[in-house]
Amino acid sequence: MGVLDGKVILVTGGGNGIGRECALLAAQNGAKVVVNDLGGGLSDAGTETGDAGPAAKVAEEIRAAGGEATFNTESVTDMRAVEGMVEQAMDTFGGLHGVINPAGILRDGMFHKMSEADWKAVIDVHLHGSFNVARATIEHFREQEDGALVLFTSTSGLIGNIGQANYAAAKMGIAGLSRIVAMEGARKNVRSNIIAPFAWTRMIASIPVKDEAGRERVERMRTGMRAEQVAQLAITLCADGARDVNGQIFSVRGNEVVLFSQPRPVKSVSRLEGWTPESLIEHGFSAMQGSFTDLGATTSVFPYPPV
Repeated sequence: MGVLDGKVILVTGGGNGIGRECALLAAQNGAKVVVNDLGGGLSDAGTETGDAGPAAKVAEEIRAAGGEATFNTESVTDMRAVEGMVEQAMDTFGGLHGVINPAGILRDGMFHKMSEADWKAVIDVHLHGSFNVARATIEHFREQEDGALVLFTSTSGLIGNIGQANYAAAKMGIAGLSRIVAMEGARKNVRSNIIAPFAWTRMIASIPVKDEAGRERVERMRTGMRAEQVAQLAITLCADGARDVNGQIFSVRGNEVVLFSQPRPVKSVSRLEGWTPESLIEHGFSAMQGSFTDLGATTSVFPYPPV
C-alpha cells in the first residue's frame, strides 16, 4: 500500500537524477508509471529521439521490483510527442492522474556572451516543455476533476545565480505558469505546484567549480542533498492527501523542505502632486532603498550546510 495506489503517473526526465528517483518512488507507492527520458546529454535541446537506455532501464527496474511501468523516449519540447505520452498512459494503464516534470538541460554562460541558440534551447526544454506537459494533460485532468502537476523551478530564478540568465528566465516563467494553472484549476481539483531542488544530479555536476569555496559547496551538495530527498516531496504532491496544496513554491535542501514566499508589495511611496524623475531620485528611491532586494546569489540566502 502506498500514497499513490491506483494512480498513473508520468515522469519526464525519468531516466536519471531526480526524475529517476521520482519514477522509482512513485512505483514503490503504488503508482503505475510512464517513464519518459530522451536519453540525451545535458546540453541536448531534445529535438531528436535519443537513446532508449535510461528510460527503459528504469521501467525494467520498476517491473523487476513488482511494479508496473512502461517507457517513452520522446522529447517534451514537441507537443505531439507529449500528447503521445498521455495517450500511452491511457492505452497502457487506463488513466493518468499526475505529471512530474523535472526534464531539463543546461547551457550556462555569461549573458553578454550568450548565443541566441543557447537561450532558445533552454527556454524550449524548460518553459515550453512545461507548457506542453501542462497543456497536454489539463483538459483530461479537468474532466476527471483530479490531477496533479509537479513542475520544477530553480533558485537560479527565484534568487539568482550568475551565468544562468537563460535557465533563470525559464524557471521564473514556470513559476508564473504554475500559478495560473493552479488558480484556474482549483475548482476542478487540478493542482499545480513547483519545486526548486537542491540535489546532486548530472546538471549540478556539470557546473564549473572555480575556487575552494565552490568545491566545498559542491561537495556538501553531493553528500548532503540527494535526488531521492526531492522525490519524496514530488510524490507527496501527487497524493490525495495533498489535495489542499496548490499554487505553492517549495524547495528541498537535504532533509529540509522550504516554502517560498511569492511576490507581494513590500513598500510604497505616494506623492499627491505626482512623481518626476528628480523627485523619484531624491525622495522616492531613498524611501524604498531599505526594502530593496540585494544582488546576492543563492548561496547568500542559504549559507548554512544542509540538514
